[in-house]
Amino acid sequence: MRLWAISDLHVSHPENRRVVEQLPAYREDWLALAGDIGETVDELRFVLETLCPRFARLVWVPGNHDLWTIASGSARGQAKYEELVSLCREFGVVTPEDPYELFDDGRLTYLIVPLFTLYDYSFCPQGMNPAEARNWANEAGLECADEHLLHPDPYRTREAWCRARCDLTEMRLVEALANHELRTVLINHFPLNAKVASLPRIPRFSIWCGTHRTSDWHRRFRASVVVSGHLHIRQSRVLDGVRFEEVSLGYPKQWRQRSVDAALCKILSAEGAE
Repeated sequence: MRLWAISDLHVSHPENRRVVEQLPAYREDWLALAGDIGETVDELRFVLETLCPRFARLVWVPGNHDLWTIASGSARGQAKYEELVSLCREFGVVTPEDPYELFDDGRLTYLIVPLFTLYDYSFCPQGMNPAEARNWANEAGLECADEHLLHPDPYRTREAWCRARCDLTEMRLVEALANHELRTVLINHFPLNAKVASLPRIPRFSIWCGTHRTSDWHRRFRASVVVSGHLHIRQSRVLDGVRFEEVSLGYPKQWRQRSVDAALCKILSAEGAE
């Protein structure tokens, strides 16, 4: 049994929608969807309807685009997130709100940990507060659309929502790992460590990419692999002996030179990862 992963499907783009329709079926394997599937509930439904029959199990975490409120009167913030979680549960898809599940790749058993942590603007020069960090990014002509479309309701700010999510997740992880020595696979949309949140062309966009609260989670919570997306820069690297995999598909102009057959990233298998 293998664990595959992909993120940033952005199926509002017709070309990306066709990629999803062409993804292969591995009916004995699991697939992690690491956020930014689309921007509406209907777009997530399309992906789940398409991919659930092709895999034994799907694991989903939200990205920032998934949480956007596009239409006036639609669910915002926590309510939008709960709407997406409810849809996933209709399809039997594992979410960050569900018990962590065991995965056996034929060699070892892992705890699969879907995360939702958001960001708090702390991936910036030391000493800046969130407002100063946003100004620092604005000086380079950068502003994330989240500032207008990702509402933190009922929290006052996105960083407050991030803080609440990190508090909750830390508590759950400590409890889950207290009585055994299992290794974990941590799956999050946002990079867990600033060292992997590198954007060479737009470095100051890093403020919308994560939180230092999670910087040691790969060590603290015994990760064998950390899966993330968001950057649209597919890469594999090792920090502190832990493999970090960025698994984005990205926008059409970013993936057109790659084969659709290579769209999925292999995370775990009895033969080793690719």
